[in-house]
Amino acid sequence: MGEQNHSPRKELQHRTRAEAPGKKSWHSQAYALGAVSNSMSTFLTFPIYKVVFRQQIHAMAVSEAMRQLWHEGPQYFYRGIYRPLLSKTLQGTLLFGTYDGLLCFLSPLGPYTLGCHWAAGIMSGLVEAVALSPFERVQNVLQDGRKQARFPSTFSILEEFNSYGLWGRLSRGYYHGFWPVLARNSLGSTLYFSFKDPMQDGLAEQGLARWVPALVSGSVNETITCLVLHPLIVLVANMQSHMGWQSMPSLWASAQDVWNTWGQKLLLSYRGCSLVILRSSVTWGLTTAIQDFLQRKSHSRKELKTD
Repeated sequence: MGEQNHSPRKELQHRTRAEAPGKKSWHSQAYALGAVSNSMSTFLTFPIYKVVFRQQIHAMAVSEAMRQLWHEGPQYFYRGIYRPLLSKTLQGTLLFGTYDGLLCFLSPLGPYTLGCHWAAGIMSGLVEAVALSPFERVQNVLQDGRKQARFPSTFSILEEFNSYGLWGRLSRGYYHGFWPVLARNSLGSTLYFSFKDPMQDGLAEQGLARWVPALVSGSVNETITCLVLHPLIVLVANMQSHMGWQSMPSLWASAQDVWNTWGQKLLLSYRGCSLVILRSSVTWGLTTAIQDFLQRKSHSRKELKTD
């Protein structure tokens, strides 16, 4: 009777994490497959992202944002794809690898408490923010249609950053808007990892196909995370789209400007949120499902070797 209180996935998770040699193999495979899944999802959902970004910057409707992109021409439709493609590939490897490593460090044999999940989520979000903020910064400048004439390429943006001096390159260049990025990533990682496994375990007990609980868990969990953090996401996009030494607003000034753009109504910050949810749910649903599949595959191979 006691064994029936544990789902098969929980037992698999406990056995896998309790065996150190298999853990290294799991890490290497997770990095590779996570990179492939994230890059594919990013490419497929990039047009949605461009429409969302225009809404966040100009506070316009979906149809208007699509007309703006169409008017600019197809040659600009995938403008800026390389930065998010590279950053999302790195994100999948850094986020899951760092989180899993920190979780095992905090509690080598498990079980993991909610505090362990929170601590590992915050730290993995910190690593992600430090590593990927420069990519997102350049990407957001490229996505802003108002800056296409002045900054037509990545090189022109990097040239501008490098003209600021050492401290200016960081504070007003590559890492401008870092603090809201850090808050968004840390909170997002904590929410995602804290609820992903419990939600997936609950769905697995319903007798669904193995891939369904992971896919649904990743999609639903990321949808909730996006709803909670969407105002912060909009603030990051607005801060990082600014360029120029003299016109660079502070965090407080940017927040006030965004608040006024929304007409001082929080609900207006959710303009385009449906597209954000669509893109995020597809991306993280696939990533979560692939990760779960890889974990099962790795453990099955190990059991065959030991038999």
